[in-house]
Amino acid sequence: MKQKSSVKERILDTASRLFYHQGFNSTGINQIIAEADIAIGSLYKHYQSKSDLLYHYLEQQETEYFANLDDYLKDEKQPLKKLLKLIDYRIKLQEESNFSGCHFIKINAEIGREDKKIEQFVLAHKERQREYINGLVDEISIAKPFSIEKNVLQNSIFIMIEGAVVSASINGNTNDLKEVKKAINQFF
Repeated sequence: MKQKSSVKERILDTASRLFYHQGFNSTGINQIIAEADIAIGSLYKHYQSKSDLLYHYLEQQETEYFANLDDYLKDEKQPLKKLLKLIDYRIKLQEESNFSGCHFIKINAEIGREDKKIEQFVLAHKERQREYINGLVDEISIAKPFSIEKNVLQNSIFIMIEGAVVSASINGNTNDLKEVKKAINQFF
């Protein structure tokens, strides 16, 4: 039997779905309250503001992203295959979301630098993704020397993946992410 979620979880789940699919600015507090089937006081008991709710949404997305990524890659030991499988993970995320894009890129595009706390969180998340890729490239470099500077290669791979995620949401397909995999195979 499925356990009923708490009020706080219902609020966050509802806000997460709405923020991701219709946007932060297009989602009103009243819609969250109605769709979560809660009283307004319940929302403010758990979250100080809509921005506070957005911050918790991003925290949840980051936790889920890296936990699911670690689980997706857990059986792969070779760093190059792990890097390619990381792209498969991004492909999977895009296909499962019907090419809705990256939670963090979308929020950044929508509210930009209006909220410094959110801006810093998005920057930190993207830096964490970059560091993950950098670590894999570091591992690959131990076994195989590069004909290009390692930091240039690391930055290029990160930028290609991020750009291909944006392209997936614009074009409604993962063709560019698949092209990134081909490019990486040619680098190594």
